[in-house]
Amino acid sequence: MIEVKNLHKAFEGEEVLKGIDFKFEQGKTNLIIGQSGSGKSVLLKCMLGLFKPEQGTIKYDEKPYSEFTVEEQRELRKKIGMVFQGGALFDSMTVLENVMFPLRMFTKQKKSESLERVREVLQRVNLEGTENKMPSEISGGMQKRVSIARAIVNRPKYLFCDEPNSGLDPKTATVIDNLIQEITHENNITTIIITHDMNSVLEIGENIAFLRNGVLKWKGTKNEIFKTDDETVTDFVYSSNLFRKVRKAQLQGL
Repeated sequence: MIEVKNLHKAFEGEEVLKGIDFKFEQGKTNLIIGQSGSGKSVLLKCMLGLFKPEQGTIKYDEKPYSEFTVEEQRELRKKIGMVFQGGALFDSMTVLENVMFPLRMFTKQKKSESLERVREVLQRVNLEGTENKMPSEISGGMQKRVSIARAIVNRPKYLFCDEPNSGLDPKTATVIDNLIQEITHENNITTIIITHDMNSVLEIGENIAFLRNGVLKWKGTKNEIFKTDDETVTDFVYSSNLFRKVRKAQLQGL
């Protein structure tokens, strides 16, 4: 679990995060949603230790990150997997080399053990037989699955995903959503996902934080989001055609 309490972050005197309180629960897909400029990425970077907040605490399993020693920060980094918006694969490396990269960086495993683990995670994301392909030789959806395999190869305790569905068609996006959720449940990972995709909210929104102008305006589940009366939330949510259709169907069923 990761807990954020009274988190404030400013840049050049302009406050971007204004007292965020939220618990990112273990074994669940925790979604951060909101319009561009709402503070989603800044919150993510604060949790990753890339930005230092002016006020507030970030706790990893009850311990404040500000109290971590340099060695503890290094150990925490080994427990974090990251799925980047564009995939961020190394173009000059094969699929196998890309997935093996965290093992080379953070472990002292024998090459045979690393190869076994890489093949295991590639099988888990349904990419058997792609080991020797270059990223340019596979589809965008397959590249995202390679990125997920790389993120989980080191058996992370925490998984951060920044717009994992960016650039994908709806069908492929749903596959990626379900894969992330399945891996989260299977391994009891604390998964944090930044997304603009309301399909993702409807599909895997187990614990949702809605930000607006640096403020946590609403929190709840994918089922509870339909019941809120907060206009800032409903205006954002029902900008999606899918959500309007779902809401209409719900009302007709009452």
